[in-house]
Amino acid sequence: MKTLHSSSLPLPRRRLLAGVAVAAAAGAAPVRAQNPKQASTRDSGTPHRIVYQLNQADEAYREAIFNSISALLKKYVDDISITVVVWGPGIHLLAKVPKRPVSRLHQQRVRSMAQSYDIKFIACGNTMHSLGWTPDDMVDFATVEEVGAASLMELQEQGYAYLAW
Repeated sequence: MKTLHSSSLPLPRRRLLAGVAVAAAAGAAPVRAQNPKQASTRDSGTPHRIVYQLNQADEAYREAIFNSISALLKKYVDDISITVVVWGPGIHLLAKVPKRPVSRLHQQRVRSMAQSYDIKFIACGNTMHSLGWTPDDMVDFATVEEVGAASLMELQEQGYAYLAW
């Protein structure tokens, strides 16, 4: 397996990764991709695919998942497709107006992951229904699926590795 080092990447990508590292060290949201085509290259046709389960409202729990995602992006750059299926108490991360505490930093990080790195976020419709929420209550980049667990299973059937904390 070939490992990419930042010195072997084209200059714009090295600058992007350097910015991500600096932003992560400073506790800020990742930098937006400079090349709009960069994010769209990661899809289900990539050689590496992973789906995360995010089902808790705890800040440290979310931070661990975000850090894992960042490490995978750094290692595989454009050769990975990442999806996060969110349900239960974790659903508040994708709400426009969460009913549980979600830090501004986490709201910014999840938006940056979706917009800059094409990370897909799936919200569980069952969880939303139990809270009386509709798709209008969710952030614009979230995809609502009827059953989050079914989405997780279907992604595994499509070859996605499954990671749960």
